[in-house]
Amino acid sequence: MRYGGPSRSCTARTSPPPPVVDEDERLVGVVSELDLLRGEFEPDPRATVRPDAHASEPLPCRVMEVMTRDVVTVTETTDVTVAIDLMVGKRVKSLPVVNGGRIAGMVSRRDLIAMLARPGEDLRQEVTAALREQYPFGPSWDVAVHDGVAELSGPPHEHADRIADVLARTVPGIVRVRHVRRSP
Repeated sequence: MRYGGPSRSCTARTSPPPPVVDEDERLVGVVSELDLLRGEFEPDPRATVRPDAHASEPLPCRVMEVMTRDVVTVTETTDVTVAIDLMVGKRVKSLPVVNGGRIAGMVSRRDLIAMLARPGEDLRQEVTAALREQYPFGPSWDVAVHDGVAELSGPPHEHADRIADVLARTVPGIVRVRHVRRSP
């Protein structure tokens, strides 16, 4: 694949650039914004009296010459907190999601922020549906969601509360679960 330098279309993107795959659809690299910027600017000749040692090198013209090969990835079952730690620790904006070495998708900081910004009513409905669907014979809880925190209100039942806690946490956007006791 030929590389023509950063284009204006790259600057208009709101999603991460697509990963680079081989003929078998296996991940071989990614092209980040930093990869696209590398080599695009030359030092200001007024700033130094030394000539630029790299000025005579040809500019990259193939994707393989600009891409990052050592790619940090996650799988479809990677915990979201692990993905966040990787993004922060490696200073990347997105991570390829792989399944058996093949690309299953991409997850970006923007995706994670959007997940947290979901309306409380949507989250409440999903938690309620998860409890009814996955635990149909469990106790009945009243559900409220505020700022990603699910409040499950119902009579005390230690075992059932643990199950409800796990089910509520499976809803994307729920960050914590609180149990509020009501009289039986």
